[in-house]
Amino acid sequence: MSDKPQKIGQEAAAARPAKRGAKRDQHGWRETLRAYGRSHKASLHDSVGRLWAQPISTLLTWLVMGIALSLPMGMGLLLDSLEKLGGSWQRAAQISVFLELRLPEAESQALSLRIADMAHVADVELISREQALAEFQQQSGLGEALKELPENPLPALIVVTPKEVERAGLEALLSELQGLPGVAQAQLDLAWVERLAAMLSLGQRFVFGIALLLIAGLLLVVGNTIRLAIEGRRQEIEVIKLVGGTDGYVRRPFLYIGVLYGFGAGLIAWVLLAFGLSWLNDAVVRLAGLYQSDFALIGVPVEEGLLLMLGSVMLGYCGAWLAVGRHLRELEAQVQ
Repeated sequence: MSDKPQKIGQEAAAARPAKRGAKRDQHGWRETLRAYGRSHKASLHDSVGRLWAQPISTLLTWLVMGIALSLPMGMGLLLDSLEKLGGSWQRAAQISVFLELRLPEAESQALSLRIADMAHVADVELISREQALAEFQQQSGLGEALKELPENPLPALIVVTPKEVERAGLEALLSELQGLPGVAQAQLDLAWVERLAAMLSLGQRFVFGIALLLIAGLLLVVGNTIRLAIEGRRQEIEVIKLVGGTDGYVRRPFLYIGVLYGFGAGLIAWVLLAFGLSWLNDAVVRLAGLYQSDFALIGVPVEEGLLLMLGSVMLGYCGAWLAVGRHLRELEAQVQ
């Protein structure tokens, strides 16, 4: 029994250095993290100070980048608005299902419900014979002449809005509707649907191509701006490399400059889009009102604006990274 306390004491003594070592490791890890944070903070302050020291140059760079960013996004928002000009893609591809002339109204309603339950149908609207005649009288201007007819010559109509506007799916749905009992004819203008799809696809490709060109241009702008900043600090960089500074330490302030350029450009692009679309929307609303339409341009959603800011920051970061990486490779080649 007397050996047990002695053994416990020996185990505790052996455990103390391990605990001290663990504390030292934990303390060293925290100090390393604090030093890393201080280094980033100093680089950020240095970058902000350098941009603040050249306000005209910084503002011009922001404006160039902001205008270039606002163009593709503005065209994309205009395309989204144009897609809703006629209601929607689905409304442009509505199928007109003409029912048999002598079909009772109860069976017409039952057929309408049956079509609404189909998997590829988004919405249906039943237009009775009386509604069809009233609309025709109003739109044709032949109201008095039509009143002289012995009976209503117009059939009931079911307007079907499909969920998808692909040609193959529309043709299959059209064939299925045509085969239903009580249907005299199902009609769809596929040529109009294809023209609409082709025009919007062309617009989307055009916007995508412009976006790629402008992104490449923005990378060049940021890269050239960072290159000039590097040339102004060439001797400082060479001294840092001689005393053992790492590539990450040299690259860090320039990366922050690129991020700040991207952030400012994204903010300017967001403001330009918001005010530009609002200014244009006033004229569009007045023009649409003359045609009894409630069409209006889509503004800049908050989500889209935040994505624009994030993309702009990433462009600035990537442009700075490429420029500094190239300079560091050239510097190492000269030293060797």
